[in-house]
Amino acid sequence: MLHKTCKNRYFLAQDLKEKPFIASCWHGELGMIGFAYLKLKKPCIYVIASQHFDGSIAAGLFESFGFKNIRGSSKKGGVKVLIEGLKRLKEGCDVAITPDGPKGPRHSIADGVIALAQKSGVGISACRVVCKNAWRLNTWDQFEVPKPFSEVHYYMLESVIIPKEWELSRAKEYLKTRMDSVGFEESQRGLGA
Repeated sequence: MLHKTCKNRYFLAQDLKEKPFIASCWHGELGMIGFAYLKLKKPCIYVIASQHFDGSIAAGLFESFGFKNIRGSSKKGGVKVLIEGLKRLKEGCDVAITPDGPKGPRHSIADGVIALAQKSGVGISACRVVCKNAWRLNTWDQFEVPKPFSEVHYYMLESVIIPKEWELSRAKEYLKTRMDSVGFEESQRGLGA
């Protein structure tokens, strides 16, 4: 319902329609990113959600979009999650992950997204939701909920392959830079501020 009151603008890379990809979205922005994915293509996506309480909430949210879940995290069932993610990508589905979730630190890149990309050879799309006016919860991820009638920009960039020979630190730095650059100009003009 909230989504319908907002002025929504979509910036979606068209190459994502043609091949599987790994959607990388900050934990604090995941509440609205499902709308961008549905603008792009019919759901064939598995969302990695932790086994924590907030992971259960996220899993329920994504099921309402028609998405499927892979439950687990680096601390609980990480290998199982990686194997399941690789299987789903091989089947031609997409996989979504919050590189800074489930516990942060905010806007950091954990190892899982890089491992999934390097082992699968599938590209990562940096995905962001930038709101002009939003409530920010007092949580580690500063979870955002757009205010009614706010302007909201949705970004899903072209997917990029992370070379298998890259060291983990280089790959994480590259993805962090790519994630942080999305929507930067808008945030400087007042969107996201």
